[in-house]
Amino acid sequence: MDRRKFFKMLSGAAVTAAGIALNGCQKAGLVREPVTPYFGPRHGPGPYAEASQRAGGSRPPSEPTQVARASSGGLWTPPGPERAWRYIVLHHSATDHGSADVFDRLHRSAGWDELGYHFVIGNGTESGNGAVEIGSRWPKQKHGAHCKVSSHPEYNDVGIGVCLVGNFDQSRPSDAQVAACVRLVQFLKDRYGVPESRIYGHGQLKPTHCPGALFPYNEVFRGLT
Repeated sequence: MDRRKFFKMLSGAAVTAAGIALNGCQKAGLVREPVTPYFGPRHGPGPYAEASQRAGGSRPPSEPTQVARASSGGLWTPPGPERAWRYIVLHHSATDHGSADVFDRLHRSAGWDELGYHFVIGNGTESGNGAVEIGSRWPKQKHGAHCKVSSHPEYNDVGIGVCLVGNFDQSRPSDAQVAACVRLVQFLKDRYGVPESRIYGHGQLKPTHCPGALFPYNEVFRGLT
């Protein structure tokens, strides 16, 4: 799609936030080496790739759904059968502002079936500072669309995408965002038995600057038990 036509589809602040969100998080750049001892190799053996490919196949687009919001772990529990999640992938939006609704509209406008992330953590602009927004994929326990690596489909198929609003190449996330990220990751880690060695920043799995040079990996991991 012609970029000028695409940006005409969005309006006001959403254009700036959403446009950078799509290009900033996904844009290829220097692969950042792990900055914390908690991470394992950037590319693991991919033990779930074969099973994911067998179970996945082609997937029809989902019906549009509203983005739900929640601020407590109890509401993060899916309402039905749960996917065998094995990874947690952390992102930034590469924007100064935004929300799950904004990014959902952007992703749909770009031809995606819905918001690619499972969760978005607001920064106080278009959603609350530290507010955890639940994307439409999560209640359906649907595969992610946030970390496409052709040799490792499991990063999307059984990887939970968590996006913090902000550009962390320019500034660090707010204290409220970091605290919310710790709470959410702790909940997901405990519920699905995800080891710390499978909690990654996006740029540790593919060539991208996401989630930014100033993302506080050590602070997040220190908060986990």
